[in-house]
Amino acid sequence: MTQRRALRQIVENGPIPAVHGVVRWRLIDLAQWAFEEFRVSISKQTLSRCGTWASASSRHARVTMRKTRRPLQRSKKFSAIVEETAAEAPGKPIEIWFQDEARVGQKNKITRRWAKRGTRPSAPRDQRTASAYIFGAICPAEGKGAGLVLRSCDSEAMALHLAEISIAVAPGAHAILLLDQAGWHVSKKLPIPDNITLLPFPPKSPELNPVENIWQFMRDN
Repeated sequence: MTQRRALRQIVENGPIPAVHGVVRWRLIDLAQWAFEEFRVSISKQTLSRCGTWASASSRHARVTMRKTRRPLQRSKKFSAIVEETAAEAPGKPIEIWFQDEARVGQKNKITRRWAKRGTRPSAPRDQRTASAYIFGAICPAEGKGAGLVLRSCDSEAMALHLAEISIAVAPGAHAILLLDQAGWHVSKKLPIPDNITLLPFPPKSPELNPVENIWQFMRDN
C-alpha cells in the first residue's frame, strides 16, 4: 500500500523535467521510477490496470498577460487573446512564439559496476561539475528560432533572450510569446521589447509548451 500511495502521489504531482528528464509520464517512465525507488519490477500492463486515477483531466486556470496585466476569463479562448493583441497592434502581423530554458552539463551520479556480492570495488569517476543554460524560443508557423547559451538563469539572462527574440521577429510584426511562470519570466523588473507580448501558460502545464519536446529530444540523443 505504501508503494501504491507513493506511485499515486508522483503521478498526481507530475514529473519535474529537470529531475526526471520527461515532461509527461509514460508507463515505461513510471515502471523505471518504481524500480529505482523500491527495486520492484512492474510491467506496463500492470501499471495500466492500477486505476483511472492515472488519467489526466482537462482544467482551466487563470493567467495574466504581461504588459497589459489583463486577467483572462476562464472561458476565454486563445484565438480571442490573439485578436485582442492584434487590436492593440493594428495592421501588424502576429507571430506566435514559445520559450523555455534547459540546464545542461555534468551531473554526478552513483557509479555502479558488476562485482562479487559482498565486495565494494573502486570506481574512478570525474567529480567535477559544470553546467550552463540553453534559452530557446521557436515560432513554428514561420520556422524561426532564437537561442542563447548563458551561465545563469535569471531576469538579466531572460532580458538578453527577449532582445534576441525581438530581433528575430519580422520587421513590422508583433510577437505573442508563450512561456511558463518562472520567477525570471514574470519579474516586474524584466524589460519587455515593444514588439513582444508575454503570455504565461497555466501553472504546472509543461505539456502545452512544444519547446519541452526539443529538450527531450536532446536528452534522448
